[in-house]
Amino acid sequence: MKIITDESCLLYHSQGHPERPRRISCTLEKLRCQPELHISWGKPASVERSVLLRAHSANHLERIRQPRDFDADTAAYPKIWEHAERSVGAALQALALAREGETAFSLIRPPGHHAERERAMGFCYLNQIAIAALEALADSVEKVAVYDFDVHHGNGTQAILLDHPGCAFFSIHQHPCYPHTGAVSVRNCHNYPVSPGATREVYRDHLAKALEDLQCWKPDLIAISAGFDAYARDPLADEPMEAEDFYWLGSQFRGLNIPNFSVLEGGYSDDLPELILAYLKGLEGAGQTH
Repeated sequence: MKIITDESCLLYHSQGHPERPRRISCTLEKLRCQPELHISWGKPASVERSVLLRAHSANHLERIRQPRDFDADTAAYPKIWEHAERSVGAALQALALAREGETAFSLIRPPGHHAERERAMGFCYLNQIAIAALEALADSVEKVAVYDFDVHHGNGTQAILLDHPGCAFFSIHQHPCYPHTGAVSVRNCHNYPVSPGATREVYRDHLAKALEDLQCWKPDLIAISAGFDAYARDPLADEPMEAEDFYWLGSQFRGLNIPNFSVLEGGYSDDLPELILAYLKGLEGAGQTH
């Protein structure tokens, strides 16, 4: 198991904002002291401008460098360009490791799946999962599936990958909920909306249906937007998942025997470190989480 991270991502914050540094710092502490997984650590790769331009416009790249907030949730933090670019580099490094047969998880902030081609929003600036998927396609991978289990719809990923040859997007999310998209499927973008307050059985059924459809599509690589905010005690949504459900989900990916890598998106509860550990144990087959 390889974790890609850089503690420079802890150096920006806004008082009271749910997308806070301790999401990463507490998870790093948990993973470094746990005895169940053998973890090695890696750093983000460098990022070429041409790679970013597959998913975003030149105007958008310039806009991120300007000291003006994007919306009430998405601030122009000092050096946010460097932080966002570093998140892309972590996803690209996780992609490279997955193609070499390793299990890789990008543990870094900011997240990315709400970022559209010309718009930063929802805590997201650059869409690292879409950028990594397009990089894989440009480097000889024929079919890439993006599986997004964040409780919020990956509107940016859908917008960037819509009708892109060789790509399919599968998103399981609460609806209605921010960003109020993803109610229906659109061509190569497959959406599995779940009503607020669903039972664990219903939520798992949607996750399983999306996995079944993904498997039928026969991808060569799976890029996973790993959001942990469908957790029962997450403050930003109303869904029922527990740690053992994230373990189950990781084990499902392991059972597909398709190269995959995961990129952290949301998850805002204090239990995030336990949820990530459960998911990683599932990916590695490291014993049931109870």
